[in-house]
Amino acid sequence: MGMLVAVLGIFAGLLLAAPAVHATTAPPPASESPAPESSTEVTAQDSGGSGDEVTDGAEYQDRISGVLRNAGAPVAGVTIKASGNGYEAETQTAENGSWSIGVPEQGAFEVELDESTLPEGTALAEGQQNPRTVTFAGTSNITTLFLLGEGIVLQGDTFGTKLIERAVAGLSFGLLLALSAVGLSLIFGTTGLTNFAHGEMVTFGAVLAFGFSALGLPLWLALILAVVGGAGLGYVQDAGLWKPLRKRGTGLVPMMIVSIGLALALRYTILFFFGGATQQLPASQSPMLELGPISISRNNLVSLAVSLVVILIVAALLLRTRIGKATRAVADNPPLAAASGIDVDRVIRIVWMAGGALAALGGILWAYYRPGVSFNMGQQILLLIFASVTLGGLGTVFGALIGSIIVGLFVEISTLWLEADLKYVGALLIMILVLLVRPQGILGRRERIG
Repeated sequence: MGMLVAVLGIFAGLLLAAPAVHATTAPPPASESPAPESSTEVTAQDSGGSGDEVTDGAEYQDRISGVLRNAGAPVAGVTIKASGNGYEAETQTAENGSWSIGVPEQGAFEVELDESTLPEGTALAEGQQNPRTVTFAGTSNITTLFLLGEGIVLQGDTFGTKLIERAVAGLSFGLLLALSAVGLSLIFGTTGLTNFAHGEMVTFGAVLAFGFSALGLPLWLALILAVVGGAGLGYVQDAGLWKPLRKRGTGLVPMMIVSIGLALALRYTILFFFGGATQQLPASQSPMLELGPISISRNNLVSLAVSLVVILIVAALLLRTRIGKATRAVADNPPLAAASGIDVDRVIRIVWMAGGALAALGGILWAYYRPGVSFNMGQQILLLIFASVTLGGLGTVFGALIGSIIVGLFVEISTLWLEADLKYVGALLIMILVLLVRPQGILGRRERIG
């Protein structure tokens, strides 16, 4: 318990030490930017007071955001307005072109780019809808992009090109999902626990990366420390909570309920210290790369490569090393593994640390993919992680990998026909359909019950 308190204290110190100026999704407060063109008049009914006030909705959790670029370069100082449901707000694009507006409730909002604030010689691309209506659907952050530049053809890509681009994006998303899903599958395979706090372990990695980078550490060092911190959270969880519960003979259902409570506790602890705004990691806005007919952002390409290399390393460790073979033995039959001289508790502790590190890395890559760090980002993809593990086969690492790739591909490719807000629904639907045909999952084994 003392170790848990110490880790939470270090975590709180990092977040409290992180200055707000490192968040690039919203401009400085109105007191620091008194220019009248960057403000919005809000009625007393909206603001809860009397008189006119300036707002960009920074206090709200539900957010509309985007990035403004022209010929690959960020465009700063452009005014974006949002209105709807009796509420109005506006903000200006930051130095990296990003912008974010908070709204008090989910629903439909009209978003408008003030074209008079665009730099001289810059205009919206032909066919861009301005203003446009955006609608929240099952997410706390919705992205809308205004394309700039003359000669941009919005619908010029062929279906084949779009399909390839969506498939590459789906592969990138699926592999970053696999990092978290493999960790969850390892934990389930060795302990039988369905850990609903795994989403918060994903969030923890991204938040730590933001905290360390806000302290001025080099990005590479901040990311490494964040992954190490994720492993530390896994260690603390097992040492301070799960091992004592196993020693007491606590059933898996009560432990699953405990994990739900732990998820809520971690989520709102992060909210308390980190805040509800979406923050950006350094270099979150990357240029687009042209690989033949395919366009992909540099961050997505790096994410794809990092995920693939890490997953191959994990696979090699499981197949070739003694600890990997011991892990597979414990997952297959813990009593027999213990009788063979394997230290089951030590293996489980290592699995928790590995699962925490993989979840933290997945959270960092997810923050670059979204883009942005928020207190509930892990919760947003938790069902997709569970879908990946269940689809591939509970407790099978390679099944989690295959399931994640299938989910990632379906999520992104489905946007060719479905609204973007429905893409996650389609992924869960395909999981249900597959399980109706093969209940044990793709690589799972049939088990006799009773």
